[in-house]
Amino acid sequence: MMPGPNSVSHSRTWTFFQGEWHEGNVPIMGPRTHGLWLGSTIFDGARAFEGVTPDLDRHCARVNQSAVYFGLKPVVDPGTWLGLAHEGIARFQPDAELYIRPMYWPQNGVGGGVLFDPETTDWCLCIYEAPIPKPVGSAITLSPFRRPTAESAPVGAKASCLYPNCSRALIEAASRGFQNCLMLDMLGNVAEFGNSNVFMAKDGVVYTPAPNGTFLNGITRQRVIELLRGDGITVLETTLRYSDFVTADEIFSTGNFAKVAPVIRIDGRQLSPGRFYARARRLYWDFAHETKLAA
Repeated sequence: MMPGPNSVSHSRTWTFFQGEWHEGNVPIMGPRTHGLWLGSTIFDGARAFEGVTPDLDRHCARVNQSAVYFGLKPVVDPGTWLGLAHEGIARFQPDAELYIRPMYWPQNGVGGGVLFDPETTDWCLCIYEAPIPKPVGSAITLSPFRRPTAESAPVGAKASCLYPNCSRALIEAASRGFQNCLMLDMLGNVAEFGNSNVFMAKDGVVYTPAPNGTFLNGITRQRVIELLRGDGITVLETTLRYSDFVTADEIFSTGNFAKVAPVIRIDGRQLSPGRFYARARRLYWDFAHETKLAA
């Protein structure tokens, strides 16, 4: 007998699909669903933790922006996404750390082939328990795999088809004893980590790669830049090489899953979580708690 959809252990999960909430890892795609078969799924990710949902509205808006960029129909307005998210969050304990994932995908291909039919766009909202990783720090290296350009992949969307390349970069880095890796663009400039955006500090200035169409300008990234600049810290978005990071005073990441996290080693060089990382994390947590969850 084939295993059922809930035979693999998952954290507590609620998914809104086809007009109602379902508990667990419910089946939403079949073997002929275009989104599964040909990887034409887009999504976004937000967080609920400690009674707050920072920038949830931005994530709900971005999933629709990704859909338009990708060629799907954004059939759920951002306000509906937001309302459903709060409705789903209420199904968990108030202190639960949650991942909030709205998704779109096409059901059918045109003539059963590669070209998908945007008129068959389907969607769901999946919310599940996912603890925020402790900021213990990671060891990083340079990945041999690179970020694609807009001419070769849908880099302007948060598209599922982009992530296998990041996954193989992380697998390769792990095989050499590292928890993450820096990925370059096709010109040899640093783009981002395998799963998040990257910052470094040198001589009292914070630097981060300038968005150049090879990676998403992350919502948490944008927020941290705004918060640091508002705190009087110089943040420069510019072209950076791997050698810049090798000699950096400190390195840290931003992303929805772990929020703000430090790097404690690059290749064989030890680093300490620095004052700019610590300030960025504190500023972000303070910002997140300015607006509590809706009652």
